[in-house]
Amino acid sequence: MSLPLSDLVVFEMGGLAPAPFAGMILSDFGADVIRIDRPNSVSTDILARNKRSISVNMKDPLAIPVIRELLKKGDILLDPFRPGVLEKMGLGPDILLKENPRLIIARLSGYGQSGAASKVAGHDINYISIAGALEMIGRKGDKPMFPLNILADFAGGGLMCVMGILMALMERIKSGKGQVVDANLTSGTSYLTTFPYLMQKYGLNFNEQRGTNMLDSGAPFYEVYKTKDDRYMSVGAIEPQFYSQFLKGLELNPKDLPEQHDRDAWPKMKEIFANVFATKTQAVWTEKFDGTDACVAPVLSFREEIPNVSMVTEPEKQWPRKAAPPQPAPILSRTPAKQVNYDDPRKQDNNDDPFLQPGTHTMEVLSQFGIPQSKIRELLNKGTFIDKVGISKL
Repeated sequence: MSLPLSDLVVFEMGGLAPAPFAGMILSDFGADVIRIDRPNSVSTDILARNKRSISVNMKDPLAIPVIRELLKKGDILLDPFRPGVLEKMGLGPDILLKENPRLIIARLSGYGQSGAASKVAGHDINYISIAGALEMIGRKGDKPMFPLNILADFAGGGLMCVMGILMALMERIKSGKGQVVDANLTSGTSYLTTFPYLMQKYGLNFNEQRGTNMLDSGAPFYEVYKTKDDRYMSVGAIEPQFYSQFLKGLELNPKDLPEQHDRDAWPKMKEIFANVFATKTQAVWTEKFDGTDACVAPVLSFREEIPNVSMVTEPEKQWPRKAAPPQPAPILSRTPAKQVNYDDPRKQDNNDDPFLQPGTHTMEVLSQFGIPQSKIRELLNKGTFIDKVGISKL
């Protein structure tokens, strides 16, 4: 079966987090993703499935002309470096697009390709703070809380980068031309905050103080509650019909409670709900709300299963007992992505190491893209390119 991106060739400059994630998405959906690694580097990329690797000393004058030859036949280049690094290598967009006008150059950076902060170092926590997202996340009276490095690195960065690439590919169908995609993590994260920004701007159920609004932990019906066994249940019973089901599951009479949207009563209602949830285990609450429209779900873990109360596995159960390992998304009906079996990680050279080792496919890739065998031998002998399996196969 042909996958959606099976005709695309992607070159990914070795980096961390956002660019490898973007490359992984493209490879999951069929693109031929080739990672360009530094020589003698140790792989720290755990997002390398379905990719290949070549190892090259980019400081060697012999390297850049060969990389340019490869990029002439590529569709996409993933650039994880700070602005200006590609240009210093002699691989700037002005050169590459002249040699391959159809090339799409996706540049992943923290603060964008221009401006005072463009070349400043940063991490996810810095990008979401500049984007205005971090200020919105946290409990009332507490400091802002960052959601791991998921928001900027992977959502505002890698995933937004893929969206930009796909739009550029669609435009290329009409124009026949590639372009530069500026997928900076700050702007991408800012775009994700459009809804709360507009809610705040127009005063729609959104106070200035974080932790006091419906979706930021202020409301008792949109909250996480601890259970008797120190696990948790999530509640998102916003609409009246769902809220009614929620109260029914808790065995509470709405006549004994304040009105749902009485903000002054929210702290007291939270206390009531917390006391009720604390009377039963997560497993009991999971079964109690299973099959209802109460918008109540167990907080699942990748590591630990919810105990089975009835000791009988029922296939019609609404919620799993454990968080499922991540799979490619979205799901396409005719041409879905490659499914991932985490119990059987990709192995290199009969080694149980799941990482893609730099230089594993150097000879294979250079040959595939038309570099003469004599030239490959010269490049390997001089150490310009490194192949993990050596040059004995030539």
